[in-house]
Amino acid sequence: MTTDFERAKTLLSDNNYTCVLCKNDKIITSTKRGVKPLVELVDSSENLNGFSAADKIVGKAAALLYVLLGVKEVYAQVLSRAGAEVFSKYKIACEYGELTENIINRNGDGICPMEKAVQEIDDPALGLKAMRNKLAMISRTK
Repeated sequence: MTTDFERAKTLLSDNNYTCVLCKNDKIITSTKRGVKPLVELVDSSENLNGFSAADKIVGKAAALLYVLLGVKEVYAQVLSRAGAEVFSKYKIACEYGELTENIINRNGDGICPMEKAVQEIDDPALGLKAMRNKLAMISRTK
């Protein structure tokens, strides 16, 4: 029998999803980029405790959101060292395809703005607040 974790990883690799969460018969998927789908899940107040997740790119910002969501394990195709440290601190099992020093922005010329926003933050709730502020700033400049 396939575990939730294996199912999430398979769905991520076989489709164009950016993140997948599975628990029993419930599957949540997104094709949105960045932390947006995770922020939306936090906002939905849906109980995701004990879910298994698979994600394309997980840095510290996404890891803090996964803590808030209460997932039990995360697979990241690309995981930053800071993201791995968050998972370790909050005892969330994680696997990854590639471990990297930093998550790079979409232009490829610097660190991801969400990573910068939470660089000095270890509290998931404060991290969410910093990400919301950064997302609001980014949407105003577009």
